[in-house]
Amino acid sequence: MPVEPHHDTPPLVPFIKRSAGKPYLAGSKCKSCLHVFAGERQVCANCGARGEMLPVQLAETGSLYVYTIVHRTFPGVKTPFIDAIADLDDGSHLKGTLLGIEPDAAALNFDMRIKIIYHEAVPVDAGGAPYLTYAFVPA
Repeated sequence: MPVEPHHDTPPLVPFIKRSAGKPYLAGSKCKSCLHVFAGERQVCANCGARGEMLPVQLAETGSLYVYTIVHRTFPGVKTPFIDAIADLDDGSHLKGTLLGIEPDAAALNFDMRIKIIYHEAVPVDAGGAPYLTYAFVPA
């Protein structure tokens, strides 16, 4: 199971931020069409508006949109695991790993409620320092 992150563990992706030591996912929301995206953006990919993006904190809950059960991957990565895309409750979409459930199609269903957790991971070669990442778990 994931290890609870330390307050100074560096994030894997630039849109993992911290507020008062607590991690969250940063995003952008278009003032014109209200579409929400993960990460910082200058231009809305939905309507094309420029200079209309506001910084937001992404929702931490959502629904499973699509998944695949991965059986072959890089050396050192344990398989099988569930690679998923979730529709977050704020309208954004996010790719991640679904933990806390058996990687078996019978155990999964589309629209299953998920929540985001944060944890430390160690690089596959185990020669590097841990990094902060996120994953989905059943809500």
